[in-house]
Amino acid sequence: MNTPDPVSDLLTRVRNGLHARHEKIDVPSSRFKVELARILKDEGFIKNFKVLDDRGAGLLRLYLKYDEAGHPVIHGVSRVSRPGRRLYRGKDEIPQVLGGLGVAIISTSQGLLTGQDAKRRGVGGEIVCSVW
Repeated sequence: MNTPDPVSDLLTRVRNGLHARHEKIDVPSSRFKVELARILKDEGFIKNFKVLDDRGAGLLRLYLKYDEAGHPVIHGVSRVSRPGRRLYRGKDEIPQVLGGLGVAIISTSQGLLTGQDAKRRGVGGEIVCSVW
């Protein structure tokens, strides 16, 4: 399957998996998606992730996270910059998500970073998505 926007595909699968209360979801792997998964794990939005070799294609398995009451830890995900409309921001224009409760994920010259890390390092970039 070759989707025009693999990041939107990943975010949609996460959203659908949480809605259906799945323990894990699988998506086609790429270095970009692995970095995205690393940030989601570091920020506490998913339990873990694993890269699986599925006959050479490569799969990324995300283990979704729920609270004690069984509610998803991720309340929402939003694709900000799209292939048809890229959105770039300088270091001083990086948005806060829900007053700091969420995370903006930025593609910078130093790799994929959270909005807070990008501000700390003094770099701007493409705002990939927001998670809260």
